[in-house]
Amino acid sequence: MAVGTILFVLLLALLILFFLRQLWTRRHLPPGPLALPLIGSLWASGIRLHEDYFHEPAKRYGNIYSMWLGPKHFVVLSGFQAVKEGMTSFPEEFSNRLQDVFLTTLGETRGIFFSNGEIWKQHRHIAVTSLRKLGLGNKSVEPQIEDTVQTLVESFRETKGQPFDPSFLVISAISNVICALSFGYQFAPEDENFQKLIQALEIVAKFTGTFFHMLFIVFSQLMKYVPGPHKDALASVEVINSFAKQEVEKHKESGSLHTPQDFIDHYFLQMEKSRNDPNSTYSEENLVQCICDFFVAGTETIFSTLMWALLLLTNYPDIQEKVQKEIEDTFSSSASISYQDRKKLPYTNAVIHEMQRFKSVLIIVAPRQSTKDVKINNYHVPKGTMIVPDLRSVLLNPEQWETPEEFNPNHFLDKDGKFTEREAFLLFGIGKRSCVGEQLARIQIFIFLTNLLRAFSFQLPEGMKELNETPIVKLTVHPHPYKLCAISRKP
Repeated sequence: MAVGTILFVLLLALLILFFLRQLWTRRHLPPGPLALPLIGSLWASGIRLHEDYFHEPAKRYGNIYSMWLGPKHFVVLSGFQAVKEGMTSFPEEFSNRLQDVFLTTLGETRGIFFSNGEIWKQHRHIAVTSLRKLGLGNKSVEPQIEDTVQTLVESFRETKGQPFDPSFLVISAISNVICALSFGYQFAPEDENFQKLIQALEIVAKFTGTFFHMLFIVFSQLMKYVPGPHKDALASVEVINSFAKQEVEKHKESGSLHTPQDFIDHYFLQMEKSRNDPNSTYSEENLVQCICDFFVAGTETIFSTLMWALLLLTNYPDIQEKVQKEIEDTFSSSASISYQDRKKLPYTNAVIHEMQRFKSVLIIVAPRQSTKDVKINNYHVPKGTMIVPDLRSVLLNPEQWETPEEFNPNHFLDKDGKFTEREAFLLFGIGKRSCVGEQLARIQIFIFLTNLLRAFSFQLPEGMKELNETPIVKLTVHPHPYKLCAISRKP
């Protein structure tokens, strides 16, 4: 027998043994595609995220199934019931966040978004209490957002109804809201350091969810020595980090513990109060990471939401006109609109919710990590397993929505035209790790859109039939670049 034949037989036998061993050791896990060495189950699902990335496996394996990214085991929860029960039945077991070695390379496990245990508990607390003291939940924070929107309105007005790309103006405005709350002031759009921050945020957003990002998660030590787009992304994370550090240093000289005006002031006050507490995790390093978390997690999601909103309003002029009429019939031209006024604008509120449902900026809820062995539907989920709630399977679930694939504001209206909440609207997550910035996001989106719609009608450039609604899918989902016309509705 030739040596080549012997080697082939041995290799085939090893593959069969590997396959049988895998079936045996994973027999109690949720079902899923065969995981191959190094690549895991990427051979079955592909290396690029797309809208239906998690849909096809769910059809084959059910609403709870396994996937493998290299050696890392993920359990995907698909559909409203599986996501709701999985996240609420194990609040403590699924309270840890997945460690993204790319985004934590410079910040380690600090701050809010990627921290766990006592660090997370203390920093979620300081974030929530500080935002509340700064006015989140009442009207005192809204003037800062309104000032930002008015600057955006004036920038839109300068286009004089000609086609333009709104993306830079929108992301600058959103970032300035975070600056106002974090630092106590905003930046001029032409400020050089501010522009570097915006550019860095865009680079990080474009990198996350790419093939190189996945490689970095699996082979982080190796990827540090390999050229590729991750190098630019890591440098951009450092730019964001340095920007936050500079602002913290400025506050050391000018901030006041007696009359805190922004998040950094409140954080320093908490550091002072906890100075003699041996369990305190408050530190300058954690403060810097919190600010980076605000920018990375808060800017991209709200930016993508508003870009989808402007696109949909332009593509559906009848819905846009109906929103504008409701606003005009309810408020005089000089009256300001607060977040509390959403109750007076049921159709507008329904449209805003439907935009977020129909074009969700997230494919999945931020993954969790199991802190101990658990059983889900008689499946064994070992400690350390990554739990991935499939958000798209909830927001487009035909069992929960009458016309899930259509842009239909009636999903959030009852038969009398009154706004109604929907339990399956899990846009901001569920359970202990739900989005800490949910309230701020809701306020920003409402105030931005109502003010923009009072000032402008958004129209297609001449000769265009509609804007492209096909998404670009990474960890966030955003539209292709587009231009529209902002036609002034009042002087």
